[in-house]
Amino acid sequence: MISVEAESLRLAEVFTISRGSRSEAKVLTVRVERDGLVGWGECVPYARYDETLDSVAEEIRALPEGIGRAELQEALPAGAARNAVDCALWDLEAKRAGKRVWELAGLSRPGPEITCFTLSLDTPEKMQAAAARHAHRPVLKIKLGTPDDMARLEAVRRGAPEARIVVDANEGWTAEVYSDLAPHLLRLGVAMVEQPLPAGEDDLLAGIERPLPVCADESCHDRASLPGLKGKYDMVNIELDKTGGLTEALALRDAARAEGYRVMVGCMVGTSLAMAPAVLVAQGAEVTDLDGPLLLAEDRETPLAFDEQGVHPSEPGLWG
Repeated sequence: MISVEAESLRLAEVFTISRGSRSEAKVLTVRVERDGLVGWGECVPYARYDETLDSVAEEIRALPEGIGRAELQEALPAGAARNAVDCALWDLEAKRAGKRVWELAGLSRPGPEITCFTLSLDTPEKMQAAAARHAHRPVLKIKLGTPDDMARLEAVRRGAPEARIVVDANEGWTAEVYSDLAPHLLRLGVAMVEQPLPAGEDDLLAGIERPLPVCADESCHDRASLPGLKGKYDMVNIELDKTGGLTEALALRDAARAEGYRVMVGCMVGTSLAMAPAVLVAQGAEVTDLDGPLLLAEDRETPLAFDEQGVHPSEPGLWG
């Protein structure tokens, strides 16, 4: 039996990107029950990809009973619905086998990974204050994507002078704005910039200098995206809600590395249940951005552990 439930979780504070603000995370929790065992998965439908809670739940409920992971890859496209079910099936398989998911997938035993902590878009003064509060974190990710980004970036660097910084423009810049900002990003020690241009306009990246690594986010969903990234990007951001689950995420990671791309593993704003499979993909990634639970005021009953070593792999009581 496959069941799906919509849940809303309060955020610790309002979270803003260039496309809007929110005060809660809305997720779908999937439960696959067979032979007295239950596998769990979670996804975050994203309006940017024309997904809603209702439309994704409908896709999941339409799946045939007894579907396996291999059939699932053909039954649903890459996206949130396939992600939640794929991860639930991995969890179920692990429980049936009495093993961890990483063992079933042929992976090495996972360890903690240093993760970004995301500062949402705000006034320069408020972003500087937020950066100062989180200056102890080794990597800060800054949401930008407006005409006033230079002041915000300078403010964050003042607030956290030692932190490594990565920038996510969320498709908010033009090629001209990126070219103007790039030298300042380097001056301020920014390590990487994520999706500076809209996905439909990123051909322009092939014709301009990229003095610091540029990472494909909205332009990269699964392995089928890779041919379109050539000459435009240096990194790919792998998110399970885009790849359609752990199965494709692992395949995309290996294919991207084989083609010379560096790897970032990211997330939507979700609970520890959504992050747990992504921690396996993030092993050895150049950038890990799995801070979703840190942005929430509430989390799952058996949450992931976060400490100075980063985000730790899940305990069996949560997933996997």
